[in-house]
Amino acid sequence: MIRLRLCVAFVALMVPVAGAHAAPCDLAGAKQTPGLAAETSADGATLTWQGEAGANLRAQFAVTDGHPVIRELAVQEQGGGWVTLARNVTPDFQVTSAKRRLSTAQLNQMKQFHDDTPAEIQRRQWNAFWDDPLVVPGGGTNSAFLPRKSEEVRHDSVAFHTAACRVASEGARESVSFDGLSLGIFAGEVRFTVYRGSNLLRQEAVAKTDTPDVAYVYKAGLKGFAIGDNTKVVWRDTARAWQKYEFGGAINKDPVALRARNRLVILDQGPGLGQGSLAVFPAPHKFFFARENEVNLGYVYYRKDNAGSFSLGVMQPERSEGYHPWGVSDAVWQRRTGVSHEEWENYALYNAPPGTQQRMAVYYYLSGKAPEATQAAVLAYTHGDVYKPVPGFKVLTGHYHLDLNEMLTDQGSLDYQPQWVPVFRGLGINMVYLGDFHDDSHGNDPGPIRFKEQKVYFEGAQHLSDKDFLVMPAEEPNAFLGGHWYLLTPKPVYFSHATKPPADQPFIENDPTYGQVYHLRSSKDVLDMVNREGGLMWTAHPRTKNSEEYPDRYKDQDFFQSDRFLGASWESLPADLSEPRLCAVRCFGTGDDMSNWAPKPKFLIAEGDTYSKWPDDETYPLLAVNYLKLDHVPRYDESWAPITEGLRAGNFFGTTGEVLFHSWGVSGSGKSRTYTAEIEYTYPLEFAELVWSDGKKVDRKIIDLKDTQPFGSHSFAIPFDAAGKKWVRFAVWDSAGNGAYVQPIALK
Repeated sequence: MIRLRLCVAFVALMVPVAGAHAAPCDLAGAKQTPGLAAETSADGATLTWQGEAGANLRAQFAVTDGHPVIRELAVQEQGGGWVTLARNVTPDFQVTSAKRRLSTAQLNQMKQFHDDTPAEIQRRQWNAFWDDPLVVPGGGTNSAFLPRKSEEVRHDSVAFHTAACRVASEGARESVSFDGLSLGIFAGEVRFTVYRGSNLLRQEAVAKTDTPDVAYVYKAGLKGFAIGDNTKVVWRDTARAWQKYEFGGAINKDPVALRARNRLVILDQGPGLGQGSLAVFPAPHKFFFARENEVNLGYVYYRKDNAGSFSLGVMQPERSEGYHPWGVSDAVWQRRTGVSHEEWENYALYNAPPGTQQRMAVYYYLSGKAPEATQAAVLAYTHGDVYKPVPGFKVLTGHYHLDLNEMLTDQGSLDYQPQWVPVFRGLGINMVYLGDFHDDSHGNDPGPIRFKEQKVYFEGAQHLSDKDFLVMPAEEPNAFLGGHWYLLTPKPVYFSHATKPPADQPFIENDPTYGQVYHLRSSKDVLDMVNREGGLMWTAHPRTKNSEEYPDRYKDQDFFQSDRFLGASWESLPADLSEPRLCAVRCFGTGDDMSNWAPKPKFLIAEGDTYSKWPDDETYPLLAVNYLKLDHVPRYDESWAPITEGLRAGNFFGTTGEVLFHSWGVSGSGKSRTYTAEIEYTYPLEFAELVWSDGKKVDRKIIDLKDTQPFGSHSFAIPFDAAGKKWVRFAVWDSAGNGAYVQPIALK
């Protein structure tokens, strides 16, 4: 039976703090819910809940000297006794904050159209990708309005002046919150949330700032873990070998960032395996912001604070790193090293617009089992960091500048396997479209050199393809339309788009070596070629980078209005931890606008837009993919039209991997329609949303899903009035910020 009592005893035992007066723990928001219990004890409040596989879990909280304390974290596996995993640990946060700046790429585009007013600069700076607010003074060309000043950068640790707590229930979850959190320029509360049916405990600073132009990163964890004779932390390194640290070394001044596989460190407090363990990890995707690569920078940490205690948590390091350079010849090695070095000063951090409630979270997994079993249980929430196969679908990803032509030419062999092939295969990806001729090769050559390089590109992609793994040689041409855009064709196509082509060069030419080739000179030529070849084009990274001002500036052009113009790319940029959706405004806002501008809805294709990648990278958290309705992957020497036409028809959904659609659609006729969908998921869900528009105004219906437990499936049947509506789309988001979205469906 759930017991809800006033925290009179709790308040009586609180130690008064100067300027802060103890108040009753507010239980008005707690509800009697099966599997969740909140009660008071002699010195605090305790949450108990039902976990996975018959486990019971307990978290006991108190306030001591004006700050919250976790008196105990404990777990009872089915049929076993209670195992204590931690005692008397306190929440710990640090924030590094600096000033957000617009990128020069955005500013240059804005100046072309005289949009560089102070108000527009202020608004659009939140979409900056090429910014590194922590590099002082900054000497690159990525950020506008340099130099930076050292006083812009702050390093702050948490302070508490807690006077009260409150317990609240929402569906199948319960939380306890403590006020009085101060974190430099941020202020708010610390909140702990548990979920019925899950061994997860979420800790987060929920705080806001009124300071303008803030970009930041944070560290979050617990401090005060006792060092016993057998205490150790374990993790898998980037080669997937198990490592351990037993706290026999020196005291640490700073957190020790662990380049742990799967972003996971596990505390083993017992005298041996089987005595229980506590996993520490960040949210799978929401914790990360877009970068040029996926180099594992170290996202979990330990810190030996003194001879008797230590801390554990999650962190975003303050500096980026470039990818591992490659090259056989000196020329290629030096060029790749230069590109890699440029990525060091591209580390944009999180946005914190004034007044927004930022949620700086860390997750714990309470387990009565050995670390290896705990690791497997945590990884179940991301399917082992693999995109799970779904019957009737194949996994598609793209927009990768991997320089295949240059790599094979430098190696002198078409039979060289690049280091990125096992990365995609290991993620469960079936189809990859590449993006050569970006910072490599001779993209603007009028033909002879470029076509020779394209031949290597095409043949190399064929050599890497297999029965269930297709490498497609696509391109980001960025010519004639405006901004950056992508091109995907259902077969290899030779074409040039030279800035200054020969005056007598025809649009179509029969080359004795390469067969039919195209020479593009205008947006009309682009559309003509795409129509002839049955290809697709779309806006790359809309409303940011070098596509600032686009697709808005060509929304009335014939090529945009064509149904061969798919829409735009989706990438989680920018990162704002106050938003319940990833890329809420820039991505979905752009997509909704495009669907209103065009005769038929436009679509959002999830993309990577990164460079070289290696098996020791942490690729999964920085990626979203597309599941395309296909019964098999086309072979390289077949037409890829099932892919391009499936995309053109909108028969795909984008996902971070934790929420997966099995079906979706609209039934009914006239005004009375029903949106139906079948999904599966891992983390407890947060909400679903049905979004529609009459061609001008976008509106939505939110379906609260906080009553869901983890590892489930859900059927939706949502009636709606279709009168006057042009299109409708659907998305589902979970409690960790992961999600999936399907493409808009035309209603008239």
